[in-house]
Amino acid sequence: MSILKVIEVLANSDKSWEDATRKAVAQASKSVKNIRSVYINEQSATVKDGELDNFRVNVKITFEVK
Repeated sequence: MSILKVIEVLANSDKSWEDATRKAVAQASKSVKNIRSVYINEQSATVKDGELDNFRVNVKITFEVK
């Protein structure tokens, strides 16, 4: 039986929601090991001059505790 833990991480990107998600996982992996999955809980974006400016994600990252 595995013990899993979930943390919530906020991240942003000027490129895409996918890039923001990658940044969240990359940052979390600096201090959290054994990451198993990521769930995109929420997405949002800011608008500047009628264009999407900044993509934001709220993700839940699941990792195994050993």
